[in-house]
Amino acid sequence: MLTKVALSAAAGLLLVVLLIGQSVAAVVDGMFGGSTGGVADCASSVADIPAEYCLLYGSAASSCPGLDWSVLAAVGKVESDHGRAPLPGVHSGENFAGAGGPMQFLAATFAGVVAQHRLPAGGASPPSRYDPHDAVHAAAFYLCDSGAGRGDLRAAVFAYNHADWYVDLVLDHAAEYARTAGTGCGGEPPRTPAAVDAVRYACAQRGLPYVWGGDGPEHGHAGFDCSGLVKAAYGAAGIGLPRTAQQQFDAGPLVPPGEALLPGDLVFYGTPGAIHHVGLYVGAGLMVNAPTFGQPVQVDRYRYPGDDYAGATRPTGLG
Repeated sequence: MLTKVALSAAAGLLLVVLLIGQSVAAVVDGMFGGSTGGVADCASSVADIPAEYCLLYGSAASSCPGLDWSVLAAVGKVESDHGRAPLPGVHSGENFAGAGGPMQFLAATFAGVVAQHRLPAGGASPPSRYDPHDAVHAAAFYLCDSGAGRGDLRAAVFAYNHADWYVDLVLDHAAEYARTAGTGCGGEPPRTPAAVDAVRYACAQRGLPYVWGGDGPEHGHAGFDCSGLVKAAYGAAGIGLPRTAQQQFDAGPLVPPGEALLPGDLVFYGTPGAIHHVGLYVGAGLMVNAPTFGQPVQVDRYRYPGDDYAGATRPTGLG
């Protein structure tokens, strides 16, 4: 899995939209119970992804608590346009770097994953990097072992291809898939009732304008600022937070450094004594936030090159 500029450029092209029929909808409902938090509605919401791949991404990602389907799907997009790229090594043979299959595994890397993890039934016998089922499940295990399992998506994607441009491209695709997948803000299902309410409220405010000191329409304001948004979100969950980002950071409780974030956690930027921004983490490396003047409430990656991330708190611990 070395740098594959030509393949990634080709995968980035806008291709023909795939229409998915009612029979697939029935399969999706059976597997996932319809469009639920953190799982794409493969029947209608992500037309860029072929139905069989969409289902594979969802089932494979479930093997790793820190890996959202959208990240796995984004790797498949960049590597081979979900198996559709007519380039050497996708369906047979290898590309110039020795990679093969829809997830572009080196033979030795794929063999190493298979030796360490038993792939679920449904693929080739013996497992093959050219079989979509085997390739996607192996990619999920590889990303999990490489950092996704501990909540470090950048490290996981960087391990897949050692290039910052590649990591950014994959996470950008993942964010777009999460936005359009019919899963609220995208990300992962919250694990507590308070987090469910807070995330649901914040996601419902997307598109409202940034307003300095804004507490939202319920208080006569057209929109929110960053701390006003998360205060209102947790207010909807029955948990009172202070008003400013600094006060919210100080209120804690802090998430220990290195511990995986959970949907509903608050993510802060600045330094511990000079916090200037806060967002609500929704999983899959994403947050919903009110960024700044001229930018509405929206979903963004919570980590990005050059950020001044200061840490996270878990307000559900106050409930």
